[in-house]
Amino acid sequence: MLSLKGILCSGAVAVFTAATAVYAAEPAKDTGAAAGAKIAPKESYLAGATGEMKKTWPHHRIVNIVAHGHSVPAGFFVTPKVDTFNAYPHLLHAALKERYPNAIINVIVTAKGGEQSEQGAARFERDVLVHNPDVLLIDYGLNDRALPLDRAEKAWSSMIEKAKAKNIKVLLLTPTGDGRVDINNDGDDLNQRANQIRSLAAKHEVGLVDSYAAFKAYVNEGQGHKLADLMSMYVHPNRKGHEIVTAKLLEWFPQ
Repeated sequence: MLSLKGILCSGAVAVFTAATAVYAAEPAKDTGAAAGAKIAPKESYLAGATGEMKKTWPHHRIVNIVAHGHSVPAGFFVTPKVDTFNAYPHLLHAALKERYPNAIINVIVTAKGGEQSEQGAARFERDVLVHNPDVLLIDYGLNDRALPLDRAEKAWSSMIEKAKAKNIKVLLLTPTGDGRVDINNDGDDLNQRANQIRSLAAKHEVGLVDSYAAFKAYVNEGQGHKLADLMSMYVHPNRKGHEIVTAKLLEWFPQ
């Protein structure tokens, strides 16, 4: 049986998760957020879903979590290999089943390699809402560099608003790293995408999983740490990178 300790191997992620505390989400640079708008509270935002997961037969129901995005949640490692069972949607599923052993949980992956948020928004009703998710993960930051910021914002906002209209709880993920760029370069486009996603989480008052800050913390907090330690190829995380994302996701599912 898979254990949470085994999923987050050697306790490494716990160390890096603690380190990320010093990397709180950077101030939102998008002024589109209404005054007073803020990211949803981690301790209570998913109380409905986690409450269902704590119930036992015959009182519980199926809880659906959908992971929507590009190649990273789809499980691409070294293209064209799709390593589903070492990617964060599966690792999250296994960890949640250990945390809530009596729950019926589906983690459904609707992510597609090579896709950006406009393409994901175009198929959102057909491929995502059809599953009636309780929780939705959105992860398009890496590939959205192919879009102008305003178009990316429109696509993300469309998906978030459609989900919220159906009372679906939404967690936005900032991008994982890219081995071709300096993760500490605040002026880099990928850092701007991370900032945009942070701003969107505040604007729409949904959850934020700051993978980019966690990867940055790994690189900066450990002697000899390199971004390459977390990557299977320049734009796709390896198992260790996915474990870091999983640890950040689990913070939204309190025991």
